[in-house]
Amino acid sequence: MSDLDQLAESARNRGLKLIRSRVRTPAKRRFGKVGLADAKGKPVFGMDAKGPTAKPEQVEDYLRNLDAKDWGASLDVAAPQRKRTGRKPPPTPANDAAVRRKAPKPKPAPKPQVREARPADAPRLAQLIRYLGHEIDEKSVRKNLAALKKTGETPLVATLGKDVVGLCGLKKQVVISRPAPLGRLTTVVVAQEAQGRGIGRMLVEAAEERLRRAGCKMVEVTSNDRRTEAHAFYGHLGYERTSMRFAKALK
Repeated sequence: MSDLDQLAESARNRGLKLIRSRVRTPAKRRFGKVGLADAKGKPVFGMDAKGPTAKPEQVEDYLRNLDAKDWGASLDVAAPQRKRTGRKPPPTPANDAAVRRKAPKPKPAPKPQVREARPADAPRLAQLIRYLGHEIDEKSVRKNLAALKKTGETPLVATLGKDVVGLCGLKKQVVISRPAPLGRLTTVVVAQEAQGRGIGRMLVEAAEERLRRAGCKMVEVTSNDRRTEAHAFYGHLGYERTSMRFAKALK
């Protein structure tokens, strides 16, 4: 499920509908914009007379705030204020420690982190790469990691706690047609269960910074024609379609 599909499902769970912009040109002002409407189509957030105006992350924040308001309102209904009678509450028994003890606070959810890939990540990385449709085994991933480490191009991974949930490969290329090295993002993927948390953006921005320090003046990435959600993702990050890619398998 893509980030926008998850956002649409989140809106439906609240009785709302996610409206997506019909603009398909990245350079246009409304490209990639979204908004919210109610069940009757009445604008609720991020909409004007011409259509959606909000970024996906703004709609996500709105839905989160909506949840917080609903939760607070439910507390008001479930626990109405009692009238004061002037009587003092009965004292708590001194030996009833269990009643007085506060419930432990829930542990906060782990925040996404970015680091270099390690050989021990190979099984999980093979799974993520196969998600993109590329058949590869754990042994090949380990071999490729060792080769990339020697060239200083170790891929980056995103983690949630101890779990690897994203991958971004990067490469610096010197080509005859450019005055400065060209940076490439070779593989970008985020696990389905971790999408919608800004992890893809974190990986791409971390890779861009490394390529920038390596002297690259431009970064390019290729994406399969059928992965339209990925195309929109790169458009949000400022990437523009500049060419068509052709490939041929060598025998």
